Amino acid sequence: MNFQVSWQFWTLLSAVFAALTAIFAKVGVENVNSDFATFFRTIIIVVILALILLVTNQFQSLRSISAKSYLFLCLSGLATGASWVCYFRALRLGNASQVAPIDKLSVVLVAIFGVIFLSEKLSLGNWVGISLIAVGALLVAMK
Repeated sequence: MNFQVSWQFWTLLSAVFAALTAIFAKVGVENVNSDFATFFRTIIIVVILALILLVTNQFQSLRSISAKSYLFLCLSGLATGASWVCYFRALRLGNASQVAPIDKLSVVLVAIFGVIFLSEKLSLGNWVGISLIAVGALLVAMK
């Protein structure tokens, strides 16, 4: 299968699924321990991804991956896990309409980290947009 569609297409789908994640998770953690909910959700993700890799024949040899890639994929996995644990705990305690916007401050942090750690260059317009995202997220999250 060829999935060479634009990054904008996949990003919009990601946003739709992230929004649905917040809504579904808020209902799902209603009477469930948030850590167990995260565990259960992770099992679902692993099964779905394994099926995708099988159907599309995309499994790779473990030897084909560099040590650097392993290190950063492990760090990314740890960060993802920590994010999910925190997110589900926040959803258990707060309103989805308040938790999700604060979670999306990650957009602001990615821009800052991208500049600091990846030497990405952002224009004045980019920084204005990032600032508006930060202010918008905080305004939406306020009660």
